[in-house]
Amino acid sequence: MVSQIESVTDAEFDAQVLKSDKPVLVDFWAEWCGPCKQVAPILDEIASAHGDKITFLKMNVDENPVTPSSYRVTGIPTINVYQGGEVVKSIVGAKPKAALLKELDAFIA
Repeated sequence: MVSQIESVTDAEFDAQVLKSDKPVLVDFWAEWCGPCKQVAPILDEIASAHGDKITFLKMNVDENPVTPSSYRVTGIPTINVYQGGEVVKSIVGAKPKAALLKELDAFIA
């Protein structure tokens, strides 16, 4: 299944994420990361259900090294939620859907 979540690059990050008027979830991932592949379909499901309230984007850390390092993303998958240009939530590691929904409740409720 191809992800419905669009990719964001270092060059687009400021405009698409930091200047967004609604919360933006960014999934930091890499091709070689097994847990990232487990989380991807879960995030697709959540995005399908709640994409009107929060924007979902993903960033390949190998192709875009600048942004992850500026936000000290050291382990992946790391899911950051940005609001008003700030990180308001950081979720590190693969989590089941119920756990992710609970973490994101404030943004999707």
